[in-house]
Amino acid sequence: MEATGTDEVEKIKSKFMSAWHNMKYSWVLKTKTYFSRNSPVFLLGKCYHFKTEGEYRALHSLQSSSAGVSTEISGNVEEFRRDFISRIWLTYREEFPQIKGSALTTDCGWGCTLRTGQMLLAQGLMLHFLGRVECRTWVWPEALDMDSSDSESWTSSTVRKLTASFEASLTAERDPKILARPRRGPATRDWDVTEMRNEVYHRKIISWFGDSPLAAFGLHQLIEHGKKSGKMAGDWYGPAVVAHILRKAVEEARDPELQGVTVYVAQDCTVYSSDVIDRQCSFLDSGRAGSKAVIILVPVRLGGERTNTDYLEFVKGILSLEYCVGIIGGKPRQSYYFAGFQDDSLIYMDPHYCQSFVDVSIKDFPLESFHCPSPKKMSFKKMDPSCTIGFYCRTVQDFEKASEEITKMLKSSSKEKYPLFTFVKGHSRDYDFASSPLHEEKDLFSEDEKKRLKRFSTEEFVLL
Repeated sequence: MEATGTDEVEKIKSKFMSAWHNMKYSWVLKTKTYFSRNSPVFLLGKCYHFKTEGEYRALHSLQSSSAGVSTEISGNVEEFRRDFISRIWLTYREEFPQIKGSALTTDCGWGCTLRTGQMLLAQGLMLHFLGRVECRTWVWPEALDMDSSDSESWTSSTVRKLTASFEASLTAERDPKILARPRRGPATRDWDVTEMRNEVYHRKIISWFGDSPLAAFGLHQLIEHGKKSGKMAGDWYGPAVVAHILRKAVEEARDPELQGVTVYVAQDCTVYSSDVIDRQCSFLDSGRAGSKAVIILVPVRLGGERTNTDYLEFVKGILSLEYCVGIIGGKPRQSYYFAGFQDDSLIYMDPHYCQSFVDVSIKDFPLESFHCPSPKKMSFKKMDPSCTIGFYCRTVQDFEKASEEITKMLKSSSKEKYPLFTFVKGHSRDYDFASSPLHEEKDLFSEDEKKRLKRFSTEEFVLL
């Protein structure tokens, strides 16, 4: 009876906290993001320019001539919006299935670093399955249908879209414009097939991050992996810990589609090239050899208690690379997913917005809540020094090319000849490390990793 009473108290406490967090995080802040027309904007390796006369204008006011800006002046604003909105946005959720070992049905107030880690991994998977550079660039066809001109209208319109989409999913009566696109002749058929394939992968990638125990990279699975490092649901997670949790989640993913992807986490700010290549050339589950794509995660600190502004140009350089999948970072007490920059401000996606649980197992589940309608900006000076940088390399050749480019960037940005991190030839064991990353671990982290993470524990975000 005593145990039952304790459980009831925990459930009541959880419901109370859920109600409080719902009130705290369910409002869309009425803030406008201002961009300069005279400076390029970089988003995950792509460059845009909103060149025009004048000083600063709100991004959403540039969408049409009705806002007082002619279509000739708007330039690449629309393309930038389409690209930004196409990135997968993962935020706080509520009313999802209870997390094992707790009474929690929401991650409001504590899960933001896990969410930013999910966004970085999602971008890597989008590069892997959908492509991004040159002619393989993918954008969500419905991206510009999302209205960001007013926060209140966006909230209400999203609710209407979610409701309509959910009702359609129950009756399997989707908008004929989506499933029955008009055929304009043989030349369009290949495009239609490609578009359908891309939409399948778009939904599949999002489903891997669903808030259910079965989702490979969902919150429930990430927390289970985190338990092996002493982390529990409701605890604070730092960028370095999340990097290792993501590595383990990808290693243990059972979906055949994910067997061609691996994750490598740098040790002590050092990327050991032979260890990365070994991971890329490891055997697939079928027993056949094959080259895997690799997502490289590098936990670093950009200074002591505060971020050193000397690292600004390096961070901007990293976000300018086509290999970059973003940065798990933020400012003190809050974690953000940094995806780009303009001048000395970072462009980010904010997970601190509480949304309702979406059942991704339903056919044609609504997609709107997984895409952010507008970007936010933050001065580099406000950035917390603890962060994790991510890169994606499809082949061994891509990795070798990326390591050369990043090494040159590191050398040019290092005034003191002490780069933020390094690429070293050989294996970690060649430098007296305990084990290879390919070693079959009984625990989430090796003993050396645990010692390093203990050091990182004092550098974690305090997530409120």
